[in-house]
Amino acid sequence: MEKTVVTGRRPETRALLDEIVTIRKEVAEEGWTTYAAWRERLGLGRFAPSALNFAHYLALRRRDLRPLQRRLMPLGVSSLGRLESRVLASLDAVANVLAALAGTCGPRAPSERQFFRGELRLAQNAAHCFGPPHHGRIGRIMVTLATEAADNPGLIREAVAAGADTFRINCAHDSETEWLRMIEFIRAAEAEAGRRLPVLMDVGGPKVRTARILTPPDRSRLHIGDFAYLCREIEPDFTEVPFQFTCTLPQILDRVSVGDHLSIDDGQLVGSIIGASRGGFILRIGGGKLAGLKLRSEKGLNFPDTDLGLDPLTDKDRKDLDFIAAHADMVGHSFVQNADHVATLQAELARRRDDWRKLVLVGKIETPVAVANLPEIIVQAAAHQPFAVMIARGDLAVEMGFERVAEMQEEIMWICEAAHVPLIWATQVLEGLVKKGLPSRGEMTDAAMAARAECVLLNKGPNVAAAVGVLDRLLQRMGEHQVKKTPTLRALHSWQHRG
Repeated sequence: MEKTVVTGRRPETRALLDEIVTIRKEVAEEGWTTYAAWRERLGLGRFAPSALNFAHYLALRRRDLRPLQRRLMPLGVSSLGRLESRVLASLDAVANVLAALAGTCGPRAPSERQFFRGELRLAQNAAHCFGPPHHGRIGRIMVTLATEAADNPGLIREAVAAGADTFRINCAHDSETEWLRMIEFIRAAEAEAGRRLPVLMDVGGPKVRTARILTPPDRSRLHIGDFAYLCREIEPDFTEVPFQFTCTLPQILDRVSVGDHLSIDDGQLVGSIIGASRGGFILRIGGGKLAGLKLRSEKGLNFPDTDLGLDPLTDKDRKDLDFIAAHADMVGHSFVQNADHVATLQAELARRRDDWRKLVLVGKIETPVAVANLPEIIVQAAAHQPFAVMIARGDLAVEMGFERVAEMQEEIMWICEAAHVPLIWATQVLEGLVKKGLPSRGEMTDAAMAARAECVLLNKGPNVAAAVGVLDRLLQRMGEHQVKKTPTLRALHSWQHRG
């Protein structure tokens, strides 16, 4: 076989090196400028090195790197697509190889320790939030507890035996009495298992829901093409629009306007406001379930185009925080929109315990505004206490459109990895298996993709322990093939050579 000698002195290789060196210099400068603007909030905290890498990543991703990636690939030097946790180290590594190919001097290659330092920080942060990994997998499994768990400690023990790592209590349901029993059972299971089982408690946030309902006497289902009336008070004499409903936060009617879109019951029906009348708004249902939706109270309402101006913490949330601060390991911030919302919650925690910085804060990303403000949310949160992000795909899908959820969850994952912030993949994971005992094929694929997150959330349901077992085995297998965006290239045995 003829040997090929690579001289590496091609002009295009040197041009690539110059381009990488230039990008590295610009990213370092732009990133430092962003980091400097954050310094007052960062202080001397342990998040500072992660914040600097994060600032470098934001600077780099303002550029379209696709042409550069394409030119690097034939040289076997394309690693820019996996640099989230190590931006400058990756650029230096690429430049070092290009310099060798071009036969010239380049930057010193980072050591293995330097190169994987960000990856280690992310792993440490995940362990702090969710407990150390076990069962031979990296990803953790979180289980939402149903009301029944307050009276049946066996439900928690079964989930732990199947592989559950951490538990979630949704403060939108049940009361302090049930919450306390659930936590007591978790602590007992923790002692039996000999490992930490951290507890996440969500504050409910300002969720808008339907309240009083009026439907025509001949039918109660709202269909595509129907009209409805969103109002402060039901008006039976307004017969032109027989479907009417009020909402739990009527002050939002001062913020919505003609042309705004809304969805009902997690996007099962969607429509737009086409007119105003009698102090309320007429809307037309333009899409959703072909079978329509039975209009009832307590159905969620979303207004993706509208700044509703709601307080990020309700009076109930503040009351619930008294319990959370005393009993939970993690507090979930529902409908967080910006850094000011985070600061408000942190101030509330500081009023309740001197060591509030030990509490893990989980930011639930549920709106387009939160996505746009995610860098500032991360910095404000992680600069002061352990922080994780939950991709709340239910509300996010309703707010941004179902077709954009996959794209947005990928971007959120990249952003979090760059900041070394652990991620919780949530909403309808193995939902069919949890609730009905049999998953769909698509659910299994979705769960496999969730292995790239540091934690996966299962919702409550009668078959949740079995679902934990399935997810446990799936995460183990997927972890052998891929870590975050990086294939591990384990030997494949699905196709055996047969002579």
